[in-house]
Amino acid sequence: MGDASSLGFGHFLAQADIVAKVLLGVLTLMSAISWYLIIYKGIGQVIRQERSRRFLNFFWSATSLEQVQNELGRQGVREPFGHLTAHSLHAQAHHARFGAAKLEEAGSETEFLTRTIKKVLDEETTSLENGLTMLATIGATAPFVGLFGTVWGIYHALIAIGMSGSGMLDKVAGPVGEALIMTGIGLAVALPAVMGYNWLTRSNRVLTARLDAFAFELLTFLSMGRALQAGRKPGVPLAAVN
Repeated sequence: MGDASSLGFGHFLAQADIVAKVLLGVLTLMSAISWYLIIYKGIGQVIRQERSRRFLNFFWSATSLEQVQNELGRQGVREPFGHLTAHSLHAQAHHARFGAAKLEEAGSETEFLTRTIKKVLDEETTSLENGLTMLATIGATAPFVGLFGTVWGIYHALIAIGMSGSGMLDKVAGPVGEALIMTGIGLAVALPAVMGYNWLTRSNRVLTARLDAFAFELLTFLSMGRALQAGRKPGVPLAAVN
């Protein structure tokens, strides 16, 4: 009974071989990376949403695109909507001044603006998705790393029991139960990673949809100088109106 009471995580660490300790180190590193990504990108998401809200409020209340351009020149670009607007205004001015001087600028002004907007949207999407692949990988592989540690621990526990010649339940259950600690650690690492990945992915998808709708409106302003549909609430996609 005294031996059973000494079993636990501390005893597991003391008895673990090099393979088990390496696997535990890998899981610890996975957990640190996933929590760093969740906190870092989560805080960035909140800040980005607040800055985007302020910029959109200013944009739709501005009297002209020149006022927006001047404000961007003073304040700088700190969020996706301002980044898209600044690049689009620069592309329009560049094409009006130099025309199609290079192959990448070929075509009409509207075609050049469309390519510029698409390029910025791709850049913003890539920036939003940075780190999510790592988060998804940790969520998918951490349980298997823990399971491998459990299998390795059970194997060595059974070998030790066989060599001792004792098959009593209390001699078997303790070492096998300790081996299951690795599975529990693997699940504890994977769950926050999966939940964080799903949350960040949904937030990015919502922001990307809003950015697409704004890009469509912005292209209309720049190419035709008027809103796409009078009376429609700015920034709301057509699908939301129907």
